[in-house]
Parts: sequence; C-alpha cells; structure tokens
Amino acid sequence: MSLVLDGTNGVTYPTGNTGNGIVSGTAQASTSGTRIDFTGIPSWAKRVTVMFNGVSTNGTSPNLSIQVGSGSIAVSGYVAGQTYVLVSGAASGGASSIYLFPIQYGVSSYALSGALVFNLLGSNIWCAEGVFYNSVTAPYICQVAGTVALSGALDRVSICTSTGTDTFDAGSINILYE
Repeated sequence: MSLVLDGTNGVTYPTGNTGNGIVSGTAQASTSGTRIDFTGIPSWAKRVTVMFNGVSTNGTSPNLSIQVGSGSIAVSGYVAGQTYVLVSGAASGGASSIYLFPIQYGVSSYALSGALVFNLLGSNIWCAEGVFYNSVTAPYICQVAGTVALSGALDRVSICTSTGTDTFDAGSINILYE
C-alpha cells in the first residue's frame, strides 16, 4: 500500500484518500425501489458508516436490512441482532440474524434516522454498531450490533426492504468511509 503525506498536518493517508480523512459517498434518495446499493468502497477503508435521514417505506413489514460484501453481497457469515424500545417504554422487542443486519422499522408512517458504523477488526471481520430513531407516530429507538466475516475487503453496502416488495418512499441514505 502506498501512502500520501498531507503537508498541512503531517498525517499519512493511504493512496487514493486525498487527505480528507473521511470520504463521503453520494447521498441517494430513498424514495423508490426495494434496494439501495453503494459500491466502489476502496480496499484501504477501515471504517464504513451507513447513515439514514427520514427513511420510510410504503409497506407494513417491520424491518429493513443492511448487508455488506466483497465483490458481491455476503448472504452468510453474519452474527447480528437488533433490539428496539418505544420511548414511552410501553413495548420492546428484538431479532437476530445470520444473513444480515436487521433494523426494526415499523409501518409505512414511520421514518428512521441514524447510523450503523462498521469497523474493521482484522482478517476481513467487520464489527458493527448503530442506533436508529423513529420520531413519527410511536417514537422508538432501535439498536443494532454484530459482526460479519467477508471473503475480502468490504467494497459494497446494500440496504433493502425485508420483504423485497415494500418500496422506499421517503428520506435519503449515504455512506462515509475512512
């Protein structure tokens, strides 16, 4: 790996990172379709953050999912789960998965904002942690955590509706990598 020295503050960055430290993807509107993909994450990235701003779907399925991959989306190797609680404390629940990172969503009137951060542990094992907040109708907080083992460097992230038939209808999603 080649390194580039930033003359301003003496920090060394991997080649391809122009000294920004954190590189932003291009925000995508989550207003149609069943899946939103981000590809082209460079092999030098050690942290990838997936950010939601008011993301909603038109369906009644209570979950969204995030999957990552190296060359293609990984459909196994996950040890992940989520838990949610209504801000009022009236209800709570959770789910686990070996196929994806689940995010408790709710129903069509709900809108999620928050972030899931992936950190490289080593040997293509990524640890994730995140918090999402729904501020519409029945406010709740969803916490997500887990790990995934990939066959190579993480180079893509995919966010999809859990049924594959519900469609996104509001908000935006973006990534950061560093």
